[in-house]
Amino acid sequence: MKRVLTWVGALLTLLIVAFFVWAPGIVDNRMNPVFDRGPYEVSADIQAFHDSLLIVDLHADQTLWDRDLLEKTNYGHVDLPRLQEGGVDIQVFSAVTKSPSGQNYEQNTGDSDRITKLVIGQLWPVRTWGSLLERALYQAEKLHRADESSDDFRVIKTRKELDDFLLARQSNPKLVAGLLAIEGMHAMEADMANFKSLYDAGYRMASTTHFFDNAISGSAHGTSGMGLTPMGQDLIDRQVATGVLIDVAHVSPNAINDILERTDVPLVYSHGGVQGTCPGPRNLSDDHILAMAERGSVIGIGYWPDVLCGDTVDDIVAAMKYVRDLTGSVDNIALGSDFDGTVHVLFDTAGLAVLTRALLEADFTRDEVRAIMGENALRVFRETLP
Repeated sequence: MKRVLTWVGALLTLLIVAFFVWAPGIVDNRMNPVFDRGPYEVSADIQAFHDSLLIVDLHADQTLWDRDLLEKTNYGHVDLPRLQEGGVDIQVFSAVTKSPSGQNYEQNTGDSDRITKLVIGQLWPVRTWGSLLERALYQAEKLHRADESSDDFRVIKTRKELDDFLLARQSNPKLVAGLLAIEGMHAMEADMANFKSLYDAGYRMASTTHFFDNAISGSAHGTSGMGLTPMGQDLIDRQVATGVLIDVAHVSPNAINDILERTDVPLVYSHGGVQGTCPGPRNLSDDHILAMAERGSVIGIGYWPDVLCGDTVDDIVAAMKYVRDLTGSVDNIALGSDFDGTVHVLFDTAGLAVLTRALLEADFTRDEVRAIMGENALRVFRETLP
């Protein structure tokens, strides 16, 4: 009997170890699929043009997953080798801290949280298991460790660091920069004192909320439709004062209106689509596109079917065309992939040249493509960062 119990114990131990070793990767692979993993083929001329571009992507959730950013994997969407293959200069890394069970685009509450299971399953530090603030701080730590461990990656927090990075990239074309963002300031845990903790950790972009209403504002996918709360007004004022970019992705229409009324700085819609090509609460209305364009904001067009109402690269281009035709220029269009955001994307970050090809084939000029792929976002960074 003792021998049987010993074997049973050993088997249970092995199963537990196997679960924590393999399950996170299996979940990651299932939740972040790609329609086409390549090889991505474009003509030599288009590839040469793509390689000359300055490329900025406004949203990826890579820090949520148990993957080494510096190592290439065959699942998920983003890592440093694939960023280098895709020619990305600056990648915004957004921290997710809470997401409701049964998450949908129409109506959610904050009464449940599926991120807790992922945090525990990936064996994050115990301090993160019950604290949204600590989850954000831990994801920042992960990105800073990548900076410390690689000559080809650095985190930028200021305009000077941005300019230093661009200068350094002239001698090291493999160099990639990361900018830290937060998807929903419930990460402050309804305590404005925690804004400084997040700022000190390097966060330089933040949205008021994600998939549910919180103490800051209503969500486009919440239940109240409310605008900014008094705490939300205080937060927006602090973001303007400290140079933390204001992201309105996932934010309720009333809260976007409040933000537009309260500020005069460029805003960021980091990832999503437009109602003109794909109606629904996830996407920006014409009125908000025009209001944002008036102040030089950028609108990051995503790469997944839910916001495109289609599953081809041409559908990404169609959304960009719509913004161009509505506003009269490409000056407000940017990239907002939502890579690693539990979405089924059309290509991973190594395949960005196919988007360059599609834009050129749709008769966007080379100057327009340069603006879309990164120069517009870079302009807003330079105008806003401290």
